[in-house]
Amino acid sequence: MRITFLLMALIIGTTVNAQSVIGAWENYETNAQGKQLRHVVIFADGYQVLTTYDAQSGAFVHTNGGLWSLEGNTMTETVEFHSDDASYVGKSVSFEIRLTDTSLQIVGDARVFKRIDDGTPGALSGAWLMSGRKRNGEMQERDTSRPRKTMKILSGTRFQWIAYNTETKQFMGTGGGSYTTENGKYTENIEFFSRDVNRVGASLEFDFELIDGKWHHSGFSSKGDPLYEVWSLRD
Repeated sequence: MRITFLLMALIIGTTVNAQSVIGAWENYETNAQGKQLRHVVIFADGYQVLTTYDAQSGAFVHTNGGLWSLEGNTMTETVEFHSDDASYVGKSVSFEIRLTDTSLQIVGDARVFKRIDDGTPGALSGAWLMSGRKRNGEMQERDTSRPRKTMKILSGTRFQWIAYNTETKQFMGTGGGSYTTENGKYTENIEFFSRDVNRVGASLEFDFELIDGKWHHSGFSSKGDPLYEVWSLRD
C-alpha cells in the first residue's frame, strides 16, 4: 500500500509540474452597460498579452502586455505596452496564480480564465518581431532591438499584433483574433482592431514559410496593399 501511495503521489506531482500557462485563455463578463466583454490572454515563451473587446461588435476596449516569468505559483510581469496608462510601462508586478490544465486564476480575483489552446496546433506559436519588409522589390531589414516595435504573439489558434514604443511608452495600435496555418497558407480572422472596428469580421489569407527560423509572410493587407514581411522570434 505504501508503494502504491508513493507512486500515486509521484504521478500527481508530475502532472502538476507539467502544467503550463503557454497558450491562450479566455474569460467573459457583462459590464455595467449590459455588454458582454471577452478577455483573451496569450502566453508565448517569455511574452504575453491581455486584451479586452466587445464580444458582439468586436469594439476594442483595452490591451497590455510584455515579459512574464513563473516561479512556483508566483507570476511576474514587466509591462512593455499599456493602451490606457503609459505610466505602467517598464514596471513589474508579481502575483499568485492558481493553474490547472483547463483554468487560470489570479489569487484574489474572481475571474477564472478557461483554456482555449495549449500552443497547438498552429505552426507559428511564439512572440515575433517584424525584422524586415520588402519595398519596391528590395528587402529592408529592421533592427528588432530598437524601442519602436511591431510584435505578433501567437498561441496555437490565436494571434495579436501590437505596435508600441518602449522608450516613449506610446501605444500605437493592435488587432487580433483567430488564425490557422494549413498547406503553406496563414489565415487571420479579425475579431478586434483598435484603429478601425469595420475591419472586424474580415479574413485575410497569406502565404507563409519558415526560412532559417524566420517567418516569411506575403499577401495583401487589410487595406488591399501588397506586402512581404519577415518576422523573427524574440529571444
